[in-house]
Amino acid sequence: MAMSNLVLFEVKDRIGYITLNRPEKRNALSFEFVREIKSVFAAAEKDASCKVIVLRANGEAFCAGADLAYLQQLQTNSHEENLADSNNLMELFRMIYLFKKVVIAQINGPALAGGCGLATVCDFCFATAASTFGYTEVKIGFVPAIVMVFLIRKVGEKTAREILLSGNVFNALQAKNYQLINDVYEANELESKVDSFASALVKTASAESLGMVKQMLARVQNLSLDEGLSYAAEMNAQARKSTDCKKGIAAFLNKEKLSW
Repeated sequence: MAMSNLVLFEVKDRIGYITLNRPEKRNALSFEFVREIKSVFAAAEKDASCKVIVLRANGEAFCAGADLAYLQQLQTNSHEENLADSNNLMELFRMIYLFKKVVIAQINGPALAGGCGLATVCDFCFATAASTFGYTEVKIGFVPAIVMVFLIRKVGEKTAREILLSGNVFNALQAKNYQLINDVYEANELESKVDSFASALVKTASAESLGMVKQMLARVQNLSLDEGLSYAAEMNAQARKSTDCKKGIAAFLNKEKLSW
């Protein structure tokens, strides 16, 4: 089903597909487009029929950064307007990063600037061999401010410095070397490979467990060793009381094949 013309959403075999649908603009980001993406993700999180999300795009680009008309408009914005706009993008990145369900990015073509940010905040990222990545902000006098928070967590400070300060565009193999993406496939394989990966997660992993692991990954990095261990012990104890844990342990003990 389509939730809007700009962002499509459909569920098939418990996989929710969110599709960026601005191909004529190379799926470039504007305030309205970001707001629509947030709205569809919010609906997908509540949709009990889907367990894993695939974020993909129609057209030749995954997302080519900011819309040109939108960039021109920013030049006349007040500080308050620019802050509201920045918060809009920040909320989208934060929403995907903290999303209760696993989010898999399916990258076809360029993922640049804000588009590279979208890829960065997903849990997994698979791309075609012809895809390109990069944070080019420093080359137009801008800064990759919001995504920096997530990129450092994902690839470490050394690699983040290299990517953000150079502003260079790099190919999918280099993105994999940077540990920015998980794997690279030929264009005619990408969709089936992503579907297979998502389907395996749906069938072999507990939704409750996936959500708790994502929650912990986001929080534990900010804690001291002792705080982290105390938090981990608490989450461990909570997990043991969950319905999924009881079901999983019972199946394991009874040597039953488990179907999630």
